[in-house]
Amino acid sequence: MVKILFVCHGNICRSPMAEYVMKKLVKDAGREDEFEIASAATSREEIGNPVYPPARSELAKHGISCKGHAARQMTRGDYDYYDWLVAMEPYNIRNMLRITGGDPEGKVCLLMSFAGSDEAIDDPWYTGRFAEVYGQIEKGCRAMMGKF
Repeated sequence: MVKILFVCHGNICRSPMAEYVMKKLVKDAGREDEFEIASAATSREEIGNPVYPPARSELAKHGISCKGHAARQMTRGDYDYYDWLVAMEPYNIRNMLRITGGDPEGKVCLLMSFAGSDEAIDDPWYTGRFAEVYGQIEKGCRAMMGKF
């Protein structure tokens, strides 16, 4: 089983979008039993909150539900549990490494690296570009699926 944790700053926009996009791709491929997919934040400020409404709306436009999501913070134990810890931008990686104490197994990476890019996925909470972010996330997740 491939265990993936998507990570962003607050776990209310990008990382849950990636979680639910990837879950849909896995389900559509009939491979749900091969993956465990979740998401988390590097910060504590949104713990317990649902997906941010514009992000939730963008997912819904693509037939994806994120009902029941509650933001949580990444832990050191997540590093041991998950095979992949996938960040949205370099700033997330810096904070992830602070939480984990390093990346000795090479599990931490950017989502867009699977699509052959070092492109950061900017936080739509600040930019308002939820459709653009959805497109980047879908591209990254499709490329990631291609690796498994």
